[in-house]
Amino acid sequence: MNDDTGGTPVGIVLVSHSAEVAASVAELARALTGGGTAVPVAPAGGAAGGGLGTSSELIAAAAASVDRGAGVAVLTDLGSAVLTVKALLAEGDELPEGTRLVDAPFVEGAVAAVVTAAAGADLDAVEAAATEAYDYRKR
Repeated sequence: MNDDTGGTPVGIVLVSHSAEVAASVAELARALTGGGTAVPVAPAGGAAGGGLGTSSELIAAAAASVDRGAGVAVLTDLGSAVLTVKALLAEGDELPEGTRLVDAPFVEGAVAAVVTAAAGADLDAVEAAATEAYDYRKR
């Protein structure tokens, strides 16, 4: 693990089409950190007016709320959430500098990202841990 964050944790944003799913995954990931450094984690779930969907406004606000200067890892659940984050990244000024869309499974990747960030890892290591979650076997 590479610790170039100077003690500042990487922020994590969890984007789901459901506010409840995003909040529950955030709660699970925080609970499994094992008492490491407090990691700023923000769910960004559902449409701006409630209901299912994704909201660029909610995602941007969540990213701003977890940004401590060490980068922000954004994990998503389904296709249009990915497209929304990609559009925000393309705009260039909607998300904090150092925000990265992480290609990882939503639940396992979120847990790996938060646990790794809690250990003091930098954004590259957080992304790598989340991405490696694709290889977790369940048999």
